[in-house]
Amino acid sequence: MAENSCSGDFVAGFLVGALVGAAAALLLAPQSGEQTRTLIRDKGIELKERADTLTVEARKRAEEVQDQARERAGVLSTQAREKVERLQTKVRQAVEEGKTAASKKKEELLSRIEKEAEETAS
Repeated sequence: MAENSCSGDFVAGFLVGALVGAAAALLLAPQSGEQTRTLIRDKGIELKERADTLTVEARKRAEEVQDQARERAGVLSTQAREKVERLQTKVRQAVEEGKTAASKKKEELLSRIEKEAEETAS
């Protein structure tokens, strides 16, 4: 986004500078009014063509940057999805290990209680 803004600022500055320079050159040059008008018209046409070229180039560059951004977003999305899946797998494993450990502990406690109950009864 920042590159697009800088490119637009550069193009605008370039065009304004070119127009100011051309106007100053035309107004300060010693020639007749007809020659000056012809020169202004020719320079205007030249500047329009140059601006059109720069606009096309800027548009192409903006499309390239947009395509790169889409590609990078896709890669980051895939990486994030893979990380989430790995974390979910780890959590599931931890839960299963916790259930297994709790079940074993429960069995140990029940057997201990049964032994103590038998010892107390005898």
